[in-house]
Amino acid sequence: MHCDTICELAGRKARGKAEGLRQNKGHVDLLRMRESRYMLQNFALFVMLERDGDPWEQVCRLHRCYMEEIERNQDILAPVLGFSDIARNEAAGKMSALLTVEEGGVCKGELRKLQELYEMGVRMITLTWNYRNEVGAPNFHPELKKTMGQAQALWNNAPTEENYEAASAAFESFYHTPNVTEGLSPKGREMVEEMERLGMIPDVSHLSDKGFYDVLEVTKKPFVASHSNARTICHCVRNLTDDMIRKLSQRGGIMGLNFCADFLEEKPLGVKNPGTIASVVRHAKHIVAVGGVDVLGLGSDFDGIDTNEELPGVQSMEKLWDALHKEGFGEGDLDKIFYRNVLRVYEDTI
Repeated sequence: MHCDTICELAGRKARGKAEGLRQNKGHVDLLRMRESRYMLQNFALFVMLERDGDPWEQVCRLHRCYMEEIERNQDILAPVLGFSDIARNEAAGKMSALLTVEEGGVCKGELRKLQELYEMGVRMITLTWNYRNEVGAPNFHPELKKTMGQAQALWNNAPTEENYEAASAAFESFYHTPNVTEGLSPKGREMVEEMERLGMIPDVSHLSDKGFYDVLEVTKKPFVASHSNARTICHCVRNLTDDMIRKLSQRGGIMGLNFCADFLEEKPLGVKNPGTIASVVRHAKHIVAVGGVDVLGLGSDFDGIDTNEELPGVQSMEKLWDALHKEGFGEGDLDKIFYRNVLRVYEDTI
């Protein structure tokens, strides 16, 4: 349900590296997807508000990059504008690409830009990234992030025990303090309602805890957390609480396992976190125990995270299937996790 490959490829092109979606050295390319029997991949247009200048212009630049790749690879890849396109593409021997946006701030609070994104093919929007925008607030506090950065810089420059303890405390505060007071703005509520009317799925990954419950209140259809894990297993605020998992399941929504090592298992500050399949399995087992198997899918966050050493790319999906199977997941449940649950949500929403 999520990868940042289009943004990564656009960045490499800007640096003079001639790599495309068909074959590249990142986490996702079409040849490896085809070999791994992919049916569909969501491709996010990721915009970083404090880096990329005008967010609307940036999302349009990334959209042009995406459309160039669709055109260049039309022999094996086709876009999804409605649910029926998925089966049509499969029947034609092609994989499907569903376009998403990661950063609701690209709309600048303008409802007409949602309509433009829909016309561009966007069918899912991650409402916030890690910055406040016109839609609402994320779970990572900018103030705590600033404090953490200052403490870590001090420790890097003067690696004393005292500075390490201060940096560790700041790190824990940043990663463990959810935003329970700031949710969707009034404009954000309007935008989520309009998204549902258009046939665009609200994605609550990155959104504040309060924002999650605001989306639950505003929407009627299923929504998603495209790349979020279980907070009970790894107490990072990017992950969902057990209550959120249950509420998402009751709505008929879905959450996608994120392969980012720091969202799977916590390590002390300064200790390398390579990422393991076992930690992904722990999250999967907990999520299914809390919300049932129908709430779980795959989110990966490929090309938006440091490489997970045991799941380094799309070629690793069979290894994950085997690991989950060995831990007691039957083939029927694995079919749901790997594709059927996502298809059900898309049938209900787009």
